[in-house]
Amino acid sequence: MKSSVQKDIAGICTCLLVAGSLLFGCDNEMPGDNGTTTTTTAIVMESSCDCDSFAATSNTTVTVNSVSELRSAVESANSGGNLTIQLADGTYELDQMLWISGDGVTFQSVSGNRDAVVIRGQGMTGGVSHVFNVAGDDFRVADMTIGWVANHAIQIHGNEDADSPLIHNVRIVDTGEQMIKISFSENVQSSSDNGIIECCSFEYSQGIGPQYYIGGIDGHSCKNYIVRNNTFSGIRSPENDLAEHAVHFWSNSENTLVENNVITRCDRGIGFGLGDRGHVGGMIRNNMVHTNRDVGIGLENAANTSVYNNTLYTENYANSIECRFAGSSGITIINNLTSQAITERDGGSARLDSNYTQATEKLFVDAASGDLHLAGNTDGIVDSGSMLTDVSVDIDCESRPGGAAYDIGADEL
Repeated sequence: MKSSVQKDIAGICTCLLVAGSLLFGCDNEMPGDNGTTTTTTAIVMESSCDCDSFAATSNTTVTVNSVSELRSAVESANSGGNLTIQLADGTYELDQMLWISGDGVTFQSVSGNRDAVVIRGQGMTGGVSHVFNVAGDDFRVADMTIGWVANHAIQIHGNEDADSPLIHNVRIVDTGEQMIKISFSENVQSSSDNGIIECCSFEYSQGIGPQYYIGGIDGHSCKNYIVRNNTFSGIRSPENDLAEHAVHFWSNSENTLVENNVITRCDRGIGFGLGDRGHVGGMIRNNMVHTNRDVGIGLENAANTSVYNNTLYTENYANSIECRFAGSSGITIINNLTSQAITERDGGSARLDSNYTQATEKLFVDAASGDLHLAGNTDGIVDSGSMLTDVSVDIDCESRPGGAAYDIGADEL
């Protein structure tokens, strides 16, 4: 058992798992001296249980030191694509958003220290709407801090068929609307597919957002997205209306994997579907979710979804997990540790097995701060779960089972 949440959110030690199989991390070569260009080469992936590595592409690389150099590099990338833009340490204050239409454009800090490179707008009520507004395929951003914009820090345009984005080790702060938006158009038959959002931090500096129309990740009509090893904090509305979920995929999204995330002090946790704009397939596993005003995991018209080994501490709301509406069928909810009920509502149905729904604050190391590791060996939780081949480790990358049988929840003692 890990005794506390990791001090550096980007360094949470968690295996990268998809459908029970290990994925792998990569390193990339550093750029040349200031102003020079080099070529990076993709490295064969090796097993990784951390967030330190970033999968490089075989791009030409340019290093920039100022906003004007950054804009010039973006113009070049939009013209030819396949360019890695390395940012020297410093703060880059934008007067307008960065529009990315080229394919294969990568942004990364030279140092690899996400706190050392900041790209920011002019505040949540300022004139800069986005940091990155992306219509191209294979967009990548890593190892930096972004935000302080009126709308979204990153928008991926599914309506432009922008596929395969990778967002790695990025700290996102203070956005006027959802922090990452994956948009769609009901009149356009295209979607954003095969995205990965990993090892990132989503946070409001005041512990609360500017309005209700905010959220962490808001994905519409997405296919095969992976959201893993991230932290979400303070995604809360100052109004009576609730903020959107920390992680939300809907509008007919498909096959989303959400795993190993820590969500704390948010209005709502993880959502698949909303109302009649549903979700199909996918898995939610090994997450720690602390919500203040609403459900921890909400499934609304979300068919054929698996919800495995999550830990939820839910305040001021009757249900930790909800399965709602007739379109929510073929759902399995197994080995979840919750402080409130797991409920089928409004015609939703699910198979429930080996869940524990009477967790109290004292059961956890520090529930109020989102550390939902078990504080000790607990009857009815430790060695009390069902074996799941899709969940071979816990949130800390420790093998399951640690004892005679699986533990219930995200933490395996």
